[in-house]
Amino acid sequence: MSLHFHWFLPTYGDSRNLMAGGHGSSMAGDRPATLRYLNQIGAAAESSGFESVLTPTGAWCEDAWLTTAMMLETTETLKFLVALRPGLLSPTLAAQMAATFQWQSQGRLLLNVVTGGEDHEQRTYGDYLDKTQRYARCGEFLDVIRKLWAGTGPVDYEGEYIRVENAQLQRIPDPVPPIFFGGSSPAAGTVASQFADTYLTWGEPPSAVAGKIAWIRDLADVQGRTLDYGIRLHVISRDTSEEAWAEADRLLSALDPATVEQAQQSLARSGSEGQRRMRELHGGGSVYSKDAGARALEVAPNLWSGVGLVRGGAGTALVGSHEEVADRIAEYAALGLDHFVLSGYPHLEEAYNFGEGVRPILERRGLVQSRTHRPGDLSGSTAFLSSSR
Repeated sequence: MSLHFHWFLPTYGDSRNLMAGGHGSSMAGDRPATLRYLNQIGAAAESSGFESVLTPTGAWCEDAWLTTAMMLETTETLKFLVALRPGLLSPTLAAQMAATFQWQSQGRLLLNVVTGGEDHEQRTYGDYLDKTQRYARCGEFLDVIRKLWAGTGPVDYEGEYIRVENAQLQRIPDPVPPIFFGGSSPAAGTVASQFADTYLTWGEPPSAVAGKIAWIRDLADVQGRTLDYGIRLHVISRDTSEEAWAEADRLLSALDPATVEQAQQSLARSGSEGQRRMRELHGGGSVYSKDAGARALEVAPNLWSGVGLVRGGAGTALVGSHEEVADRIAEYAALGLDHFVLSGYPHLEEAYNFGEGVRPILERRGLVQSRTHRPGDLSGSTAFLSSSR
């Protein structure tokens, strides 16, 4: 077994504190998402052993395609897990863009297909379909892209939402970019089982994740397909458990109760089933209390729901010592997860914390391949991580 680890590229900005917003709401950090800073995160992720960086899409962040294309020259092996939304561009154009990216990057593109869970945000882009219609269109969109990438000849397609005539690509992507896809609704499961290579879930407790994997696996079996599975989590990893939870307490104590209330009111209006499940973990903020401390929001061993108090989308973090975080990753891997898409605050420092603290433990356990450091690579310690382990 060799697990795949991916980091996150915060194209809305970064911070030492939790940031409110995202997934339909405005979001910004006190470290602006300049190209120079994003390149620093890309370098940290690459040198820390991450395979790729997930780059989000939406009105609340910078454009994923343009940002990652500009970062190709400053990285060597790092791949880019680029999020795209069907319906905001034609499937033929999307297939062509992916082929160009693969050619110019020498195969460093992965795709995260985001159907879009917020009606009001979709409408800012001129998309007035409802959620059910968006998933139906997404299926047609991916069907056309798969046919184009197969390169077997011109594609004629007439669906309810997508229509193309004599569509073909001058260049077929090599390799074909793997498609990551998430969603917790029945419609999402249908699309994932038919077209995804990797099904992604947000960080729920292991029992809930096991249920999701079984659900998608059953749907994929009907299609005669086999998928990989992944999870999206934040991480707070330190030399000791006490240090990690102290950091979670710091993040919690920095939150303004009014900000939490406003964020929860916004998230309560979301049409996303996954977002509903994230809110359930902390009761929509009802169990939030600075006085109670961070551990009051621990919903499973080392799984903290505090991030979701203000952030849309992925709202949980693995919190603990490097050994404990490795234990939880091993527990999720035993359920059938292959991909771990991680992030932390700030993303620059936390990439090193994980890469130097947790990854060596996973390497010793045989869960991830050992890396051979080249001259000039970071070899084991930085200013962000103490040398005692």
